[in-house]
Amino acid sequence: QVQVQESGGGSVQAGQSLRLSCAISGLTFENHAMGWFRQTPGKEREGVSCITWNAGFTYYSDSVKGRFTISRDNAKNTLYLEMISLKPEDTATYYCAAVDYCSPTRTQNPIHSWGQGTLLTVSA
Repeated sequence: QVQVQESGGGSVQAGQSLRLSCAISGLTFENHAMGWFRQTPGKEREGVSCITWNAGFTYYSDSVKGRFTISRDNAKNTLYLEMISLKPEDTATYYCAAVDYCSPTRTQNPIHSWGQGTLLTVSA
């Protein structure tokens, strides 16, 4: 069974930075593309960023491009999301997941159940 543990969320002010982490077990981490998603109440979960198994390709949604950086440490089975210049509209619960694809032409979809997520609140 795949287990996911996101961490690093918190309350920050606009313009500040934060790094999210995601530890995952129950699958061979280095074999999978990974993605970050976020969700706010009343809205659908959206894909924010993804990275291929070897970090050879990364994708960012337009809303975070240039401000967020995804990375991974295959030796530690851990995924990261470095966020700078945070905006109030970044406020959401952030989730990570192993995904079926990380591609510029295909939507990323999780291949297992969601974890609990980590809440980020950005105040103006």
